[in-house]
Amino acid sequence: MVIIKSYSFAWNQYSKGFYKNLLSPNDNIEYFLDYQPLKLVSTRLLDFTLGKFITTSTGEPAAYCIAACPAGEDVIAPFLSDRKAFIQEVVKPLQDKSETVYVVPGSDAESYVARRFPHKTVKRVSSGIRPQSIQGFLFGLPLLFQRNQSEGLSAIYHFTFTGSESRLATVTIQSKTVQVQEGHLGNANLSVLADSKTWLGFLGKEQNLIWALLRRKIRVSGSLKLLQAFGKCFPA
Repeated sequence: MVIIKSYSFAWNQYSKGFYKNLLSPNDNIEYFLDYQPLKLVSTRLLDFTLGKFITTSTGEPAAYCIAACPAGEDVIAPFLSDRKAFIQEVVKPLQDKSETVYVVPGSDAESYVARRFPHKTVKRVSSGIRPQSIQGFLFGLPLLFQRNQSEGLSAIYHFTFTGSESRLATVTIQSKTVQVQEGHLGNANLSVLADSKTWLGFLGKEQNLIWALLRRKIRVSGSLKLLQAFGKCFPA
């Protein structure tokens, strides 16, 4: 899966600049900036980039995912024969390089870069992710989840979507993990009843939450602080 993501990313970088179509034509790939897919590789390689992908003036990628990933029969031999040398010769120079790292504000990556790579410059960018359906919203939650931002939060959220998309879902956040399930399970700490189009508009920053609440297009049962805590776990 890492190889597919790497080559797919590089091809899209080469032809378009920053990658726009990993999951769907409507979802940007600042998933990488949020550091989630990098969990697929060895923790010894995690530090090398944190989703740092840059383009030259021609749009050709300096794709660290390919530069440092030893996957593939043609290139894995040096890694298997001497892992320490591989890390020192391939990964370490990328770690030590002074450069700009693009991160989503409020993400785990933002705090990690500042702590782990103080010599790199952090630039905050919007994820650009705007789900086009309730299914897309629910599917994306585990991918976008920022575990360190959820520290101290233990809550069950019940979502009821009406209108063009009818859906019941339970989102459980506890012990720095998130679980999304169909239907309403357990006793909710916060319940959200929302018109699906209005909710998607709110996520896309096209709808004002207060106005939606006043119009009763979105109804919340429980503390609004829990809704704020929920949003903090999925920065955009």
